[in-house]
Amino acid sequence: MKFAAIADIHGNSAALEAVLADIAASGICDIVNVGDHVSGPLEPARTADMLMARGFASVQGDQDRILIELDRSGGSKRADLAQLGRRHLDWMASLPPTLVYRDEVFLCHGSPRDDAAFWLDCVTADGVVRPNTLQAIEAEAEGIGASLIICGHTHIPRVVRLRDGRMVLNPGSVGLPGYGMQKPFPHTIETGTPDACYAIVERSRTGWSVTIRYVPYDGAAMAALAREKGMPLWANAIATGWCE
Repeated sequence: MKFAAIADIHGNSAALEAVLADIAASGICDIVNVGDHVSGPLEPARTADMLMARGFASVQGDQDRILIELDRSGGSKRADLAQLGRRHLDWMASLPPTLVYRDEVFLCHGSPRDDAAFWLDCVTADGVVRPNTLQAIEAEAEGIGASLIICGHTHIPRVVRLRDGRMVLNPGSVGLPGYGMQKPFPHTIETGTPDACYAIVERSRTGWSVTIRYVPYDGAAMAALAREKGMPLWANAIATGWCE
């Protein structure tokens, strides 16, 4: 079994195009997508159209869920929500929070039980982002029978091998290599490269192997769009991989 894993596109259609081209050039046909498809100041509708046309095995991310909740409550003036049509929102609403792919791979966004959880990484009270403890990671994986678990949310590519042999993979972010958040504590994520990121996963007789791929692309238009929409931190991250 060989497939690609993508996550956290955040409406960056240019990055998604580059990643899909790289996957195709590698001769890979199967792709799984673990959420946060369109949220943000970039091109949510175009990105949703691209994903809907391809029909990847996909789960809903926390930001997808929030957009759906805002739509249902009415009154939100968020620019990304305003760009999305009913068919885009219905598509996102139809996606499950978790999914088992080919009976062997468990897909989720944050963690198996919380779409907004930091899992392979954690944030300390002073805003430092660091790898989580093995004990904490294993506790969240309890009861998941799949030999491979794929998550997203933090945008930090990472592979963790559990003591029972299972693997947990975060394939990194296709479209947003840096951002700042206030929860659980104020912090900044910076991957240090503007390249689009995804993972190629392959199972052999000896187990799962993972290749993290960084794909260069022309992100100038996306960075300019973020800056135009009043998101300078996003603009810097897309242009450089750093928030400042």
